[in-house]
Amino acid sequence: MINDFINALISSIGHDVGSVGEILAMLFMVTIMSLYEFVVYRLVSHKSMYNKSFHISIMIIPFFIGAIVMALQSNLVITLGTIGALAIIRYRTAVKDPVDMMYILWSIFVGIACGCQLYELCILTSIVVTIILLVINLTSGKLFRNPYVLVINAKEDKEEEITKLIVENSKSYRLKSRNYTSNGVDYVYEVDTKTPSSITSVINELDYIKQFSLIEYDNEDIM
Repeated sequence: MINDFINALISSIGHDVGSVGEILAMLFMVTIMSLYEFVVYRLVSHKSMYNKSFHISIMIIPFFIGAIVMALQSNLVITLGTIGALAIIRYRTAVKDPVDMMYILWSIFVGIACGCQLYELCILTSIVVTIILLVINLTSGKLFRNPYVLVINAKEDKEEEITKLIVENSKSYRLKSRNYTSNGVDYVYEVDTKTPSSITSVINELDYIKQFSLIEYDNEDIM
């Protein structure tokens, strides 16, 4: 058995990675699927958590994964060396959004599937995942929402007047909290609007408003 293993090890050395046509086909499919994931991530990702560097990374990762898989298929020595090299790599960058872990796994899957020439599996799985993501975002209403948190510091209690202005300049709203102090009243609203400038311009004209802030967010509940 030892002789058979040694012979298999020796015979594996020097095998070609693949023909030029196979390599180009793999790179072409990786490009298509990476662009597809790139678009899906931008469409359904949380805007406040959007990271351009991460966005670019999940598009480039499949190219390296696909090339590594093709290399591993061609040579046992490269396989053992790659396993040893990857075992000492440590990534310590924190992922802000747990959903980003799914996109990292998606990128790795695209690279492995294309590197193994399993193009149908890669395409069908990616399409099904996209449909599920779109359905989740549509049913939760997040795909067409433009959520903001409006924090207002007023000199006096003008809740009815402020609420009326917010209703006129937003699709929906929710008063999250009221904080009464000796210096005035603090209101925290959750508003959904496509034109935040319309709200800020109206509130800026009110004399009893000392200061206010409008913060964009994508979480279900920021408070």
